[in-house]
Amino acid sequence: MFGKRPNSGSAPALEVQQPVGPIPAAAPAAAVSPAAEAAPSEAGRAPFPSAGLGAPILAAPARIVTAAPNPPPIPAAIDTRRSESYYETKGAVFGALIEAIDLAQLAKLDADSAREEIRDIVNEIVAIKNIVMSISEQEDLLDDICNDVLGYGPLEPLLARDEIDDIMVNGSGTVYIEIGGKIQRTGIRFRDNQQLLNICQRIVSQVGRRVDESSPICDARLPDGSRVNAIVPPLALDGPALTVRKFKKDRLTLDQFVKLGSISPEGAEVLKVVGRCRVNTIVSGSTGSGKTTLLNCLTRYIDDSERIVTCEDAAELQLQQPHVVRLETRPPNLEGEGQITMRDLVRNCLRMRPDRIIVGEVRGAEAFDLLQAMNTGHDGSMGTLHANSPREALSRLESMIMMGGYALPSRTIREMICSSIDVVVHGQRLRDGSRRITHITEVVGMEGEVIITQDLFVYEILGEDANGNIIGRHRSTGIGRPKFWESARYYGEDKRLATALDAAEVGLDPVRGQ
Repeated sequence: MFGKRPNSGSAPALEVQQPVGPIPAAAPAAAVSPAAEAAPSEAGRAPFPSAGLGAPILAAPARIVTAAPNPPPIPAAIDTRRSESYYETKGAVFGALIEAIDLAQLAKLDADSAREEIRDIVNEIVAIKNIVMSISEQEDLLDDICNDVLGYGPLEPLLARDEIDDIMVNGSGTVYIEIGGKIQRTGIRFRDNQQLLNICQRIVSQVGRRVDESSPICDARLPDGSRVNAIVPPLALDGPALTVRKFKKDRLTLDQFVKLGSISPEGAEVLKVVGRCRVNTIVSGSTGSGKTTLLNCLTRYIDDSERIVTCEDAAELQLQQPHVVRLETRPPNLEGEGQITMRDLVRNCLRMRPDRIIVGEVRGAEAFDLLQAMNTGHDGSMGTLHANSPREALSRLESMIMMGGYALPSRTIREMICSSIDVVVHGQRLRDGSRRITHITEVVGMEGEVIITQDLFVYEILGEDANGNIIGRHRSTGIGRPKFWESARYYGEDKRLATALDAAEVGLDPVRGQ
C-alpha cells in the first residue's frame, strides 16, 4: 500500500508491507497548529524546549537582571517552540512508518532515493489518518522523520550550520551549541534517551567502535572529520552525553588567522617559515583554543615531496600533501584484547620511513617516543598538548614521560626536551570567546637544571571595548636572530624570516578582538 511511487526512474520501487494492526489514530490535539504552538505554558513552569529539526532557531526574550550594575550579556537561548502534540503526532507517524516499510529494501537504495521513498510513505500515512497540518509543519515532520531514519536525528540541522563550533548534548532534553566562542542553549531535543543512545551508537559504529554499558566511553569521528565523544549510562547519570567538535567546511589558513586578528602578519610569516623549515614544533593551549586548527595550518607549508605519518586517537587532521599515511588508535574489544595505543603507533612510525611524524594529541607515555623521533632524524615533527603556557607545556612533557614509568633523572629528560623541541606555539581562548595565538616561543637550551626559553612574539591585552570585546596587540620581543635561524638558512627562508622579524619591531596598532 505504501511506498509505491509512479515514475520512480531507475530506482527500484520499495516493497512496503501492510502494518500489523491499525495505525494509532492521531487525536485532534495531535495536529500542530499555530494556536497550539502559541499556547501558554503551565503556571510556574517554563515551556519545555522542543527539537524541531527544520524549524528556525529563534532567540528567547532577554532575561531581566535587577540590582546588578553592568550585568554581563546573557547568551540568547534558542527555542523552536514545538508543542508536545507535535511529538505525539511524530511518534504515531514514525511507528506506522516502521511497521509499513521494508527495511531490507530500504538498505539497498542510495541516500537520496531512500529519502524520497520515506517522504512518499509518510505523506500517505498523514493523508490516510487525516492529520491536520499546515504545509510547513508537514515539511518539518518529513525532514524530522527522514533524519531519524537515515541520519543523526535532531543533530542534522546543527551539523549543517557551519558557524557552530561545538554541539553539547546533556541527555535527551538539553542541547547546547557554541557559536563564536559563546555557549547557547537550543530548543533541540531528542524523543528520549534511547533515541540519543541509538544515534551515539550509529556514529561510533561507522568507525568500527562501540558504546554501551560494557564500554561506556568512546571517541569517534564523523565522515567530515568532526571529533565526537560519547559517554553513556551508567557513567552518565542523566542520560547519554554527546559532544561534537565541528570543523568548518572551509579550512582556515594563516592568512585568515591574520584577518581574524588571531596573529599579526609578521607572526604568520614566522609560522610559515617554521612549517617550511622542518622545525620541531609543539602546539599547546587549553581546551577549545584551536590547537588542531593551528596544526592543520602549519602542515600546509610542508613540502609535497615529504612522507608524513600521522597518529591520532580520532582522525581529524586534514593534510593536503599527497604522501600521507594516517594511523588511528584502537580500543580493546569485548574480551579486553586488541587495544592499540598511541604509543604503539608512534613506535611503529619509526619503522615506516617517515620524514615527519605528526601526533594529533600527546597525552601520555608516547611523549617519550615522539621526542626520540624528533631527536633521531625526523626533523619537523609536530604534536599538540594541553597546557596553560609554553613553559607549562614543557613541564607537562616531562611529567608525561615520568608517568610512563621511565626511571630517568629529571635533568636527562629536560636535556632530551631541549634537544628535541625547537618551537612552542601557544594558543588561548580569551574570555570574550575570541581565539588568539598568544606566544611563539623557542627553546634555547638549559642553564643548570632549568630549561631556557625565549619569546619571539607575545600577545598583550590592552583593555576591552564597550561590547566587552578584548583589545590587544601582538608584539615582537625584539629577537632578531632566533635559534632556528640556521635551519631557515638551510632551506633558503632566512631572508623571509629576517624581513618578518624586522617588520615586527615596528610598533603595532592595537587589534580589536573579533
